[in-house]
Amino acid sequence: MKRSAAGEQTLVAVVLNGVRRSARAEPRMLLSDFIRQRLGATGTHVGCEHGVCGACTVRLDGVPVRACLTLALQADGRRIDTIEGLAGPGGMGALQLAFRRHHALQCGFCTPGILMSMSELIERGPRPTEDEVREVLAGHLCRCTGYTPIVRAVLAAAAAMRGDEESADA
Repeated sequence: MKRSAAGEQTLVAVVLNGVRRSARAEPRMLLSDFIRQRLGATGTHVGCEHGVCGACTVRLDGVPVRACLTLALQADGRRIDTIEGLAGPGGMGALQLAFRRHHALQCGFCTPGILMSMSELIERGPRPTEDEVREVLAGHLCRCTGYTPIVRAVLAAAAAMRGDEESADA
């Protein structure tokens, strides 16, 4: 990554949802703005702009990060996964389907960030406990669902991904 003075733009190259992409960014541009404005992936939402609400959560090299607290230049040469990349080739992924089936979203504003965090939780351990789901969920603000449907959806999705269909419908 070439360093630049304030106001100048630097070419930032990333792998966005498995596709190599690049665009120019000023040194102070936030990753959330870079993803939305320069790369056109508008599923990443910006809520509080202070890292509190979790709406802007994306995965950077597999790790959930707040895109509103990360500079675009910090992502240079790295992999970014957003909600647009979570679905499988045939449509929605298991986690997204479970959210729909368990009514785990209403307005949908916080949902992309929650899904990105929960997808990492399930990948890290395919049998998350309710307490583990709630611990990760504590980093996200949702004013619509009351959280219980989200917890049920995550546990059901994890079960479905393990092939435990009987538990998936719980």
